[in-house]
Amino acid sequence: MFTKKLYAGWADMDFNAHMKNTAYLDKCSDVRLMFFAENGFPAEEFARLRFGPVVMKDEVEYYREVTLLQSIEVSLAVAGLSADGSRFILRNDFRRGDGKACVKVTSTGGWLDLDARKLIAPPESLLAGLRTLPRTDDFRELPSSIREDGP
Repeated sequence: MFTKKLYAGWADMDFNAHMKNTAYLDKCSDVRLMFFAENGFPAEEFARLRFGPVVMKDEVEYYREVTLLQSIEVSLAVAGLSADGSRFILRNDFRRGDGKACVKVTSTGGWLDLDARKLIAPPESLLAGLRTLPRTDDFRELPSSIREDGP
């Protein structure tokens, strides 16, 4: 299981003194990039190859509040993947320091070629890293995002 311990910081709080919805999405992005970096694909490699992850949909389910400076453990798993890796569904589960589940975020996305501005399949080395993630109980195979250009 890929898990990182993070903290709810000052900038993560909303008017009601708990972690705001966009802060959860930011933490998910951070954990994804930490995973990629620790699996041979640091941010510099994305920049060098001129592509990056793009999220098309996020679903957030809230269970418990997270307050200022509370520690949180954020795990990453794969809930869906196409054979060529061009589409993915990634799941982040958040647990407070007391071990209680507080939020689940499910993100659907793909890989954007920054020059052509279209979806692509990732390099094999990145796909191999994605395949090492644990699969969720509801994992499903996804169709490819790559379209064959017709005449």
